Amino acid sequence: MSKDLSNEFAMQQQSNQGNGVMANMSASREMEEVKGQIFMAKQFPRNPFDSERRILDACKRQSLAETAVYNYPRGGQMVSGPSIRLAEVVAQNWGNISFGIKELEQRPGESVAMAYAWDLETNTREEKVFTVKHIRHSKKGIKNLTDPRDIYETVANNGARRLRSCILGIIPGDVTESAVVECQKTMQGSNGAPLQDRLSAMFSLFKENFNVTQEMIENRFGYKATAFTERNGVDLKNIYNSLKDGMSEIEDWFDTPTKEKKAASTIEKDFSNQKNTNKPNEADKKEKPIGNTSVKSKADDNNGPQQEELL
Repeated sequence: MSKDLSNEFAMQQQSNQGNGVMANMSASREMEEVKGQIFMAKQFPRNPFDSERRILDACKRQSLAETAVYNYPRGGQMVSGPSIRLAEVVAQNWGNISFGIKELEQRPGESVAMAYAWDLETNTREEKVFTVKHIRHSKKGIKNLTDPRDIYETVANNGARRLRSCILGIIPGDVTESAVVECQKTMQGSNGAPLQDRLSAMFSLFKENFNVTQEMIENRFGYKATAFTERNGVDLKNIYNSLKDGMSEIEDWFDTPTKEKKAASTIEKDFSNQKNTNKPNEADKKEKPIGNTSVKSKADDNNGPQQEELL
């Protein structure tokens, strides 16, 4: 009995030692990688002017400009800013920056993750540790997530917002502002297709992806689509990007029809139909021809009985 216990204890001790060795090797490897990145950043420092020029050149691409800015309402005001896509491009072209999202721990029902951005030249680092519940909010209520892919997408979606904040925290603010202005110039100068055609395509995207109709969009701006300008087109793209990135909800932008309104309109319609049904027909009050004769009522002939006249 004692011999079995001693063997079990020895095996457990060897397993713990093996895990400790693997952990030490992994930590040592990561440390060497970090040292190598810092060494290369010091050996080849960035040229701020060249980096900013590369950023502005990238902002002249139409595909980037369309997803560069997001908008969402807050407290009755419109809040806008650079999107995660623009932040990634700025970080890539600014140079010598390490950034990303790591899942630190996954527990039943939640995950602990970290978003970080590290300027290897100046040793400036921004990081945010956050917890993501494995749930999804919808109109039908809260749904628990069990599929690994759904969990991964939820963590990545929440991490993208923190990553954007970390990147913008270490990039000079004037560089980011210049990138946003350049993207707006690209959007306003893109006249490859007529405005109405581009608006029709945008209406189709809203309908297919978010079930938002053209009428809902017109109600938000307060006038018909025929009066939309280039500025409205840019705003629509920013709203679409905000919804697509999960920065806002449909209810933040558009008035969705409620069941109460639908019920009220149905009752009003039924009442109108019933009113029209009960209303007497004016034609019934006139003489009705019967065959070749017409019938006169006693009210028409006060001196004699009802008569029948041949026509």
